[in-house]
Amino acid sequence: TPSTHHAHTGEMALSLLSPSPSTLCFLASTSSPSAEFTGQFPRLWTNRSRTGPALPVLTRASSEKDDNKPAFNPFGFVTDNPSSRSAIQMPESPAEDGNVGQMLYRTEDKGKEYGSYVKSGKFRWFVRETGSPESRRGTIVFLHGAPTQSYSYRVVMSQLSDAGFHCFAPDWIGFGFSDKPQPGYGFDYTEKEFHEEFEKLLEVLGVTSPFFLVVQGFLVGSYGLTWTLKNPSKILKLAILNTPLTVSSPIPGLFQQLRIPFFGEFTCQNAVMAERFIEAGSAYVLKLEKADVYRLPYLSSSGPGFALLEAAKRANFSETASQISSGFAAGSWDKPILVAWGISDKYLPQSIAEEFQKANPRSVELKLIEGAGHMPQEDWPEKVVDALRMFFRV
Repeated sequence: TPSTHHAHTGEMALSLLSPSPSTLCFLASTSSPSAEFTGQFPRLWTNRSRTGPALPVLTRASSEKDDNKPAFNPFGFVTDNPSSRSAIQMPESPAEDGNVGQMLYRTEDKGKEYGSYVKSGKFRWFVRETGSPESRRGTIVFLHGAPTQSYSYRVVMSQLSDAGFHCFAPDWIGFGFSDKPQPGYGFDYTEKEFHEEFEKLLEVLGVTSPFFLVVQGFLVGSYGLTWTLKNPSKILKLAILNTPLTVSSPIPGLFQQLRIPFFGEFTCQNAVMAERFIEAGSAYVLKLEKADVYRLPYLSSSGPGFALLEAAKRANFSETASQISSGFAAGSWDKPILVAWGISDKYLPQSIAEEFQKANPRSVELKLIEGAGHMPQEDWPEKVVDALRMFFRV
C-alpha cells in the first residue's frame, strides 16, 4: 500500500542517516585505547536547526553493556581536558561561539611579562628580563626546552630578582615569541646554529662575565647543556631541571611522531600541542590563562610548528644524551651542579636524575621536588626558587 511504501522508504532513509548500535559498538571496540583518543563522544550533529528538520544526534551505542563505557572520541586530543576544550570548541551553534580569530584577539597581549624584543645578528629574540645589571648577586640565564617557551620561568625569575639576581630568559629561535625563520633561509635548526646564535645573544645582552645557568627540557633544553660543555669557563654554577641526562632517557612520543614522514607535518600543526605536552608530563591541568600563552604561537601561524618539526628531524637524541652523560661525569666536569627534579615527571623518571648524580657525586647535588612534574618551574615555582637561592649563594 502507499502508506506501507512510504513507511519503508522513511525507514531506509533513517537507516542511512543513523548507524546501528552494533556498528557504533564495533567502532568503539576497535578504537585505540590511547589517552589522546578517549573521552565522551562529542555532539557532531545538532538536533536543533534553524533551517530544517531535526537530524539524529550521534552518541554512543545504546547496548546495556556499554552504558558506562566512554565511546570512541576522534577529537579527544582537543576536547578531553579543561584547557584545550576551550581552545577548539564544538558548540551546538558554532557561528554563535568562539573561533580562532576571537581566540587570537583574546590572547594576543598575554604572556609577555618582563619581555622585550632584542635584535641579535639576523634574528629578533624575545627575551624576558628581571632585576638589573647592578644586581648584587650575579646574573642567571634561564633556557627552556621544546615545545614550550620562556614564559614557564616568569614566576621564578621574578622572585629571584627580588632576591638580588639579574635574570634573563630568552625564547629560543623558532619558539615562543622569537623569530621563526624558514628552514633553508639562514637558519636550519641544527645544534650548531642554536649554539652560535645563543653566543651572539649573550654578547648583545652584555653577559660577558661568568654567570649562573638554568636549563630545563628536551631538544633545545639539551642544546643548552651541550653548549655548556663547550663553554665551561663562562659558567659559575649550573642548575638542571628535568632534562634528559643519560643514554637511558626516554624520548617522548611527540618527538618520535615529528620524525615520521607526513605524519610529522600533521602533528606539528596541532595548535594545542605545547599545552598538551606540558599537561601530559605533569600531575596538573594548566589553567586557561596559562594554556592560552603556550598555545598562542602555534595558533597564530604555522611557523612555530614547522620550526619544531625541523629541529626534531635534525636532532640526534641518543648522541646528545651520550655527550651530556659523559661530559658531566667525574673527571670531565668539576663545577657545581644542582639537579632539581620534579618527581612526578611522566616523561623522565627519577632514576635518570639519580643515575646522573652517581656518575659525579662530588659535583652534582640532587634535590627532589615533590608535587612537581616535567616542568617544576611551572608546577611549583616557589620550591624551585628556594632550591636555586640556596644553590646560587656566593
